[in-house]
Amino acid sequence: MELKGAIFTTAVLATLLCSPALAQKSPPAPASVALPPTMAPAPAPAPDYVDLAALLGVAGPFHTFLSYLQKTNVIETFQRQANKTKEGITIFVPKDSAFAALKKSTFSNLTSDQLKTLLLYHAFPEFYSLAQFRNLSVLNPVNTFAGAPYTLNLTDDMGTISVKSMWSKPTISSSVYATDPVAVYSLNKVLLPMQIFTKDPPLAPAPAPAPESGASDLAPSPGGKAGAGKGKADSTSAAYGIGVGAVNCLLAAGGLMMLLW
Repeated sequence: MELKGAIFTTAVLATLLCSPALAQKSPPAPASVALPPTMAPAPAPAPDYVDLAALLGVAGPFHTFLSYLQKTNVIETFQRQANKTKEGITIFVPKDSAFAALKKSTFSNLTSDQLKTLLLYHAFPEFYSLAQFRNLSVLNPVNTFAGAPYTLNLTDDMGTISVKSMWSKPTISSSVYATDPVAVYSLNKVLLPMQIFTKDPPLAPAPAPAPESGASDLAPSPGGKAGAGKGKADSTSAAYGIGVGAVNCLLAAGGLMMLLW
């Protein structure tokens, strides 16, 4: 009987352990959380470069210098240098009046390579503000974009900055644009290197003075000349008449005296 009771008890316990209600449930798997898609970082904005052709087209007037830059494609060389924010560029731009002061043959006789070199001679391959020119003058001569031996000498005399080449010494008349990496300064003369011009280029003939408007107050008018001549003739006739009358009177008096004698 004891054996049967033990078997019965074991069977009951097995039944209870196998029952789904009493079986230990495993914890549910965590639900997957949908994450928002990762956004790629926005690209850095492109630098706002200075359009040199547009700048020189509205300033100045610098039409002559700009036309030479575009004709020789040097404007593209300057623009590429201007887009390099580490170095930048400094350009010296002569006004139209500076080119007009020279004979036209000064530039028409240059080869294409000489003209390009002349234009590159008007720039430094680095940005310089006006405040930096005083320290830069200590380093004279300074290499230009044309390379050695095309150099310039800078002087700062009480704030007046001169840029000296062999045949000219222009001064900076104004700052057209000076924000790193681009500096553009206006010159009153064209920079003329000795390596291109073996002698001082001749100046253009000075324009003829404009004719004076109106006749001078000191110059007699045509009517005045006629009047003056007429007055002179009248006075001569009057003197002649007085002389003739005096002679007639003397003759009459002489005849009377002869009769009385």
